[in-house]
Amino acid sequence: MDIVERLSFFASLYQVNTHPERGMWLLYFTVLVLSIVVYQLGFAKKLPLLKNVIIYVLLALGCTILTFFAVFLPVAEGLVVAAFVLIIYKVRLHQAKK
Repeated sequence: MDIVERLSFFASLYQVNTHPERGMWLLYFTVLVLSIVVYQLGFAKKLPLLKNVIIYVLLALGCTILTFFAVFLPVAEGLVVAAFVLIIYKVRLHQAKK
């Protein structure tokens, strides 16, 4: 089995196999942005500035580990699905409050 066939969608989109440094950075920023979106939509609360900085630093560190998993596992794809589900939930919640 060829390793290119085992890459996840975003890893193959960013050509991690041919341009590993650029592809991994793009994959990292994709995972980071999607994680921030999911955090904001589902879990964020009003916090003081220092606590927000700590949360985002830890989120960035955690995304480093997730990026290595995202090469072969659908981590970024799962974050996209989670973001869509949370967007639908927020829209329906907003409509129900009207």
